Formats: sequence, structure tokens, C-alpha cells
Amino acid sequence: MTTLASPLAALRADFPGLAGTWHYLDTAATAQKPQAVIDAASNAMGRDYATVHRGVYARSANMTVAFEAARRKVARFIGAAESEIVFTRGATEAINLVAQTWGAANLKAGDRILLSTLEHHSNIVPWQLLRARTGVEIDVCPLTPDGRIDLDIAERMLTREHKLVALAHVSNVLGSTLDVKRAATLAHGVGAKLLIDGCQAVPRLAVDVAALDCDFYVFSAHKLYGPTGIGALWARAEILDAMPPWQGGGAMIDRVTFAGTTFAPPPARFEAGTPAIVEAIALGAAVDYVSAIGLDAIHAHETALVAQCRDALARMNSVTLFGPEDSAGIVSFALEGVHPHDLGTILDEEGVAIRAGHHCAQPLMDHLGVPATARASFGIYNDEDDVAALVRGIERTKRIFS
Repeated sequence: MTTLASPLAALRADFPGLAGTWHYLDTAATAQKPQAVIDAASNAMGRDYATVHRGVYARSANMTVAFEAARRKVARFIGAAESEIVFTRGATEAINLVAQTWGAANLKAGDRILLSTLEHHSNIVPWQLLRARTGVEIDVCPLTPDGRIDLDIAERMLTREHKLVALAHVSNVLGSTLDVKRAATLAHGVGAKLLIDGCQAVPRLAVDVAALDCDFYVFSAHKLYGPTGIGALWARAEILDAMPPWQGGGAMIDRVTFAGTTFAPPPARFEAGTPAIVEAIALGAAVDYVSAIGLDAIHAHETALVAQCRDALARMNSVTLFGPEDSAGIVSFALEGVHPHDLGTILDEEGVAIRAGHHCAQPLMDHLGVPATARASFGIYNDEDDVAALVRGIERTKRIFS
């Protein structure tokens, strides 16, 4: 296993998707996968494959052990109990699960939900669907001038009618980091629950859900150097125990008769059908990989790259930077007179991959007064050469458009 104390080239070599001189700066969308994760998925799909929770034969038992070991790894990774981790298809499904179970059971017309201007669509649309179903109202907390959720204003906005506060731990556009503990204090002060979207936080920040004092925490594996198609919902045990099931089928039941059904305890109650066996095992491998490197080291590495990138772009008069100076792993910007899609196309010709668009955060784009931004996002495999290649590509774009 390589570490950030090792030469960066050695760490990059763990990622077969980065062979050659490709400068991948789109980790906030999805991270490249280390060979250890690929091998775990390959072995689980091939050499070791069997179903879980059902077979009495040895290989099925072994796969069940590996599958549940992945759950334990995820639980330890965020400071949770194993029984509080529900595997989902990703953070989007996790938020929808909360909305359609806890939300449908506990929210009614006249209740209120507090979101923020910078939320990803996945933390907006499920609540709008719930609003259409129940009549619950949605309020939106504004941002500070440097792009953070303004908790001072949130404190003034919150009332006893608010039953849920749902916020991003780290913005997928601005890289701004939420003071989750303060948000929890504010939410709990009016009797509301706090849901945190941790997609951009878990790959770069040490997360302890008990210390954060939130009530729900969600994230996706593919941003954590793991596979697509799986993520996790954490919720307090007493909340999960009280939540009704969302989907019906095998594995989530206790006893079924045509007269009625009783349901399994969490987390099985929320994992209907054959689970994502291979993906869960690969997620466990991703947790192992990131944990071996260390989140403190990852955060320090990305912080240095963000500082270098922002400094270089700030020296260009034609570039507008968005978000705070200490953005976590993400730098969003606009190049005067050039649409982000055009910039992204020219950068691709230079072997530089960024994300250009609204980043599934159209209300935030409206707030910023732009239709889209260019976004460079860093991972553990990036280095100063990637920043230099980005700057060269922007300079070339400026020459072309001039």
C-alpha cells in the first residue's frame, strides 16, 4: 500500500484509469478506482461469487461474512454502529428513502423543512416530492458572501414548525464546509432532525457521526474511490427502528402470510431483494484503501493543491473564482467570455478533464448569476503537474478566444 508520504507517482500507479499523462480533475463527480478495489470487485464477481444470507453452502456463508464485514468497515469509517448502516444504491436513494419513510410518517401540512441555496438536486427534489404528497413547506437558508451556508441566518429562520434540516457537509460546487455540530445544535434546539449529505466530505474529511450529533448521514461509494451503484444511509438506531419499510420483497421480512407481513429489524428492513453484493465488498475495499492512507493526510494533500490552484487562477484577470479560499478539494471558476463547456472541450484536447455545467445545483447557479461553472476537483492521485496542466489549458483557451 502506498501513502502520501511516498512519491506521488507511486500512488498514481495504484489507479489503472490514470495510466499515461491524463490529468483527471473531476473527482468530485466520481473518483478513479485503485487496483485494490478493482481486484476486490473482480474476485467477488468471479472466484468468490455466491449469494448472501440465503445459502447453507460454504461459499454462500463466506460471501455473507464478506458482505457484512463491508458493513462493519463502513460503520467504523464514520463512527457508527453496524446495525445503523443501510446499504443503498447511493446518496440519492438514501435521501429518497428517508423522505419516503421517515418523512412520510412524521411530516404533515404545516411542518417545515430547511434546506440551503447550495444543495445538490438530490437534496432538493425528494423533499419537493414529499411536499407535493404531504403539504410540508420548504425554506431555503442563504449563503455567506464567500459561499458558506449562513448558520447565523439559519438560527433566525428556524422555528418549532421545522421538523427537518437537510444540508450538505461539503458543497459539490463551492467546496465550502458546513459546521455540522453547530447545525445540529440549531436543529435540535427547535426539535428538528438533521440530515447531512456527506458525498463530498467522506473522501477527504474524518467523519464521526456521533461527534457531529446529526440524525441522518448519507454518502455514495463512487466518490470514495469505490464502485458505482452503492452507498450508505446512517441513522440513529431509534430512528431506524421507528421507520416503516420503503420497498417490499425478499430479505426485509420477518414472516409473510396472505393475511399480512411482519418486517425484519434494521438494517435488513430497508434492503429489499438481493443486495449489491459485489459493490458492497468493493466499497469495503475502498474504505480500507482510504483508511490506510489516512484522511488527515488526504485532506492536507488536497488543501495544498486547492491553494496552488486558486492562487494560480487568481492571478488571471479573466478568471472569476467561486467559493471560499479554504474550499475542500474543489475549485469552481468562470473564464470571461468563454462558456464552461467550450473551456472543458479545449482542456480535453490538452489531456485535462474537468467538469463543466450546473453540477446538479441549478439553484446555486441562479444565486451565482451564471448558467454554469467550470470545476476542477482533486483526489489523492493528483499533484502539482495537474494544476500546471490546467493553467496551460486555460491560457491556450484565452488565446483561442482572443
